[in-house]
Amino acid sequence: MKTQNYIAGKWRDGISTVANINPSDLSDTIGEFAQASPQDLDDALTAAQDGQMQWAQTGLEQRYNVLMAIGNEMMARAGEIGETLSREEGKTKPEGFGEMHRSGQFFTYYAAEVLRQMGEVAESVRPGVEVDARREPMGTIAVVTPWNFPMACAAWKIAPALAYGNAVVWKPANLTPATACLFTDIISRQELPEGVFNLVMGAGSSIGDAMVSSPKVQAVTFTGSLNAGRKIAAHAISNLAKVQLEMGSKNALYVHKDADMDTAVDCAINGSFFSTGQKCTASSRLIVHKDRHDEFVNKMQARTEALKVGHALDENSQIGPVVSEAQLKQNEHYLKLGQDEGAQLLCGGERLEREHEGYYMAPALFVDGQNNMRLNREEVFGPIA
Repeated sequence: MKTQNYIAGKWRDGISTVANINPSDLSDTIGEFAQASPQDLDDALTAAQDGQMQWAQTGLEQRYNVLMAIGNEMMARAGEIGETLSREEGKTKPEGFGEMHRSGQFFTYYAAEVLRQMGEVAESVRPGVEVDARREPMGTIAVVTPWNFPMACAAWKIAPALAYGNAVVWKPANLTPATACLFTDIISRQELPEGVFNLVMGAGSSIGDAMVSSPKVQAVTFTGSLNAGRKIAAHAISNLAKVQLEMGSKNALYVHKDADMDTAVDCAINGSFFSTGQKCTASSRLIVHKDRHDEFVNKMQARTEALKVGHALDENSQIGPVVSEAQLKQNEHYLKLGQDEGAQLLCGGERLEREHEGYYMAPALFVDGQNNMRLNREEVFGPIA
């Protein structure tokens, strides 16, 4: 597996490396991955500017072929790369496979969109004059993606950027560099002009900030935390770059009095705890009609306690580990906070010991929450409902 940055069509060592540790087994180091220098980043941005002009002039069929080839290889290798995704991020093997396969579908979708590009022609108010409206590439797109869906978030940003003739400089999260390198390897073997796609790995506070602040960037797309998004918006606006921000959320799942209770519990378990609750779409607030409250709580507690937490690659595991020690400590902070605020911890929340040392946590279920509690207002990003 390549563990380098990919800049101007070539793999390149960085100024340092970071270890990529399997959260299911802390003795398993997946690799040492290169960290880009400021010069590496500048080289990538310059290469993107040069390559984008050539890519924008490339025929639609060639763009279609490139994106279709990327998507098809991603789907063909969904088992292999999905396993690496699960190994480095901690989601279960079926979830890793599903994310990888779906990411390939994003590319084949946008490959088709390449051939469907349409404009508009309208009559002007001036006699004999027509208005021709068409979509044109922005230029260089800075792509910043999170660790919780390292392939899906990357694919749904990178595929449309390439489809419409833009260049990409991508900074993935440092917690999930292995899948980023495998994905980049697929892209690197396509007929793309040098510099159209670049991978620069590094900390958000250094490489990320410098990338989104650069006047060589025409647009920024980001998925991550609220605080990071605010910083990125402030940096990008200084250059009048377009900005797309997808940040945190706090989602409610409502169970009405006429709900089928087994279906409601299935939805709540899936939404609250699968992917270890580490998703912005997690249904971490469960609001239940008073007539069905006790019935729901009893069934929800039984299902929560029965969930199998284990190694991400174990076929019996329903929930994998938390992604990192820092994330686990944040979960524990919210567990204490919820109880201090007056909510009752019905079950779960404790660290778990398994065959391999890892960041294992029992899914936690609270009752008696109130809307003014921080537990019900702030995104926890863990298996807590």
